[in-house]
Amino acid sequence: MSVKITKSNKATSSEERTKMVANPGFGKYYTDHMVAVEWSETEGWGVPELKPYAPISLDPATMVFHYGQEVFEGLKAYRQPDGGVALFRPEANARRFARSAARLALPEMPEEMFLETVEALVKQDFEWVPGKIGESLYLRPFMFATEVGLGVRPTDKALYLLIATPAASYFNPENAVTVWISTEYVRAAIGGTGEAKCGGNYAASLVAQKAAAAQGCDQVVWIDAKERRWVEEMGGMNLYFVKGEGAEATVFTPKLTGTLLAGITRDSILSVASDLGYKVEETMVSIDDWRDGVASGLITEIFACGTAAVVTPVGSAKSAMGTWMTGDGNPGPITMQIRNTLLGIQHGTIPDTHNWLRKVL
Repeated sequence: MSVKITKSNKATSSEERTKMVANPGFGKYYTDHMVAVEWSETEGWGVPELKPYAPISLDPATMVFHYGQEVFEGLKAYRQPDGGVALFRPEANARRFARSAARLALPEMPEEMFLETVEALVKQDFEWVPGKIGESLYLRPFMFATEVGLGVRPTDKALYLLIATPAASYFNPENAVTVWISTEYVRAAIGGTGEAKCGGNYAASLVAQKAAAAQGCDQVVWIDAKERRWVEEMGGMNLYFVKGEGAEATVFTPKLTGTLLAGITRDSILSVASDLGYKVEETMVSIDDWRDGVASGLITEIFACGTAAVVTPVGSAKSAMGTWMTGDGNPGPITMQIRNTLLGIQHGTIPDTHNWLRKVL
């Protein structure tokens, strides 16, 4: 399989691109190209095409608008010390993309094709990759139903697109976020789409995010749908807790129950924390565990993690059951050690003993 290349004749000037990359924000600017691949029930996957970034045109009756058949991924390319560029664990994103597609009754893209599209875009637009530690080229692969019709059934046509944006930190890691524990809304239930990375999960979360903002909080934290007591995840990120201090500390995270997204950053931190000498656990964490652990000092740090944010400290939690602060409310030393170690691996300044990096250039 090879990617057809059609380069843009209106590429961003070097001067303008340099300005954008120097202060990229998040999702503010987009690179000059994108990749598109069509799929149909009768023909299967077409040939991937890298072409100029541009709007797409869809019929008003396109099925994605009406029934939400859509999935996406998020991964990053990092500048390396030698000036080259490497992707971080793209194979894991390829596998999760296929799992999400299967859950939404969309076609599963072969891992090789997924990786080839990502590498092609990064190689073409590599000058958009920032050079600062903590900054990256964020890649957004997504796929949606393109059949025209209003019948409620799986689509027989789909379109895969891949776009990229230079990205700074999603949150300022020097400031711990405040979270609102939602007891009114539910993110996912067993048998639902919680494990899939689909737009509907995020659309349904926005009303709770709005409620969190009304309480003066940065993010919402979800609890389980059945017992309404088990901590699941924070907004679009997984959560981690630190028990104890120093070398004897334990780093633990809510275990995957079928309703949580299997975060690639989450999985990476299990290895990073263990490499640093900490005990690691995947376990059930209740709201009572959180509140009482913070009150007693047993839980010393909390942080969230995800592709966009990497590692984000959590300072205070608010809920209908009260408000409690972790430690002094500031980022903790273990949180920042894990963050800096993971970033070091991603940027090639710390040895990649797990072979997570895929060199592109």
